[in-house]
Amino acid sequence: MLTDSEREFLKALASAPIPSDIPGLRSAMEMFTPMMNQDLPEIGALHENVELRPGVRADVAVPKGSGPFPVVVYLHGGGWVAGSPKTHRKLGMQFAEAGFLTINVDYRLAPENPFPAGLDDCVFAIKWAADNARRWNGDGARIAVGGDSAGGNLTAASLTALAAEGYAGAKPRAGVLIYGVYDFPATIARSAGEIDGMAKAYVGSSNFPAMLDDPRISPIRAIRPGAMPPSIVVCGTADPLLPESHAVADALKRADIRHELHVFDEMPHGFLQMTLLSACGEAQRKIFDFLRRTL
Repeated sequence: MLTDSEREFLKALASAPIPSDIPGLRSAMEMFTPMMNQDLPEIGALHENVELRPGVRADVAVPKGSGPFPVVVYLHGGGWVAGSPKTHRKLGMQFAEAGFLTINVDYRLAPENPFPAGLDDCVFAIKWAADNARRWNGDGARIAVGGDSAGGNLTAASLTALAAEGYAGAKPRAGVLIYGVYDFPATIARSAGEIDGMAKAYVGSSNFPAMLDDPRISPIRAIRPGAMPPSIVVCGTADPLLPESHAVADALKRADIRHELHVFDEMPHGFLQMTLLSACGEAQRKIFDFLRRTL
């Protein structure tokens, strides 16, 4: 049951305009970054802008203690065109506070770097984490990949891409899919044009809409037995992407992939960064518990 203060917060959030243009979205995320990063948790260390390869960096959040720590490669949201480890700093540090060495990836953004640039960076970061986690007492054999919104899409796409290429290294043991887009054509059809700009920027105008069915872009098409590790799917009932979460959970079920679906009443898109909402902490606890049981 929501408290009165939570209802007032959600009411104010629902009335706030959501920019649909890329400069507006970037400005809005930058403006809200200080609010989303208030009261940062205490962790062992935060290493900013660690170079993974030229053009790809990450923030590395290290838990307290001596390890070896299980590892989470985190892929931030922002519609493939905005966001960074800074916009998701607190969330990444909360994973570290829970005991996970967290690699918060600064993948390349569209439209300056359209598909497959961002996906390539995410796949590389997963492999890099397996090989380099020991630098911060991480266990490269126990890796999860997770992300929210666009990062949920990139999580599923990265995991299925690794399976498709027959990657021989340490394979991710868990996926964390937080209110993501997994089927672009279905989402676009439901959104009445609201995400067309982001989709066109990510895919590239010359490839839009022809490539939307590509399984690297709509990863629900790549889910088959063995293509994904055990996964947790999280969304809220007030999120327009809720049908996507149900669809990806159904696909995981058909592929006989162990999974959990957690849907939180009245929660909007982005609620995992809204610590004023009690469901934010509840969802995080569900995710951390799943990872501890799975990694």
